[in-house]
Amino acid sequence: MINIQLVDDDPAILAALKRVVHDEDWTVDTYTDPQEALGALSIKSYAVIVSDLHMPQLDGITYLQFSKQLQPHAIRLLLSAHGDRDSLTKAINQAGIYRFVSKPWDSYELLSALRTSVELYQLQSERRLLLDELQQQKNIIAQHQNEWQQLHKKHPTLLEVLRDDDGNILLGEEK
Repeated sequence: MINIQLVDDDPAILAALKRVVHDEDWTVDTYTDPQEALGALSIKSYAVIVSDLHMPQLDGITYLQFSKQLQPHAIRLLLSAHGDRDSLTKAINQAGIYRFVSKPWDSYELLSALRTSVELYQLQSERRLLLDELQQQKNIIAQHQNEWQQLHKKHPTLLEVLRDDDGNILLGEEK
């Protein structure tokens, strides 16, 4: 199940955002209070976190920085009607946002950004799983190599093929 978190101090914006994604098979949690939303990050895992830039209690960049610490694998998007260059640079560098969406948004563009974010999250999750599997396989190989080396130390001729003068393979005690 894909979980999306939307954080904006304006309930009307949150309602509009939910309308945009209502046909998607995602669980969408909305928060007008960033502190409450931060608490939810400790309880539930989110694929995508969307935050407004300007909120009275906590600005969106700071919120997304906290979210990055709590859920580093979530994809972060920033919403704002006033996207100045300094704010965007700070959001990208400090909060690791994937995408900026300006208000008012085009519903198709916003939905596309969210779908792309979900897809990116899924791909990154799959990559992490594959890397974990690869590491496990490397560990197994290393263990087998170590066992082989120990066996070879105890029985150095174990893998040697003994042959007679004519090149025939000798078995057991034949010599």
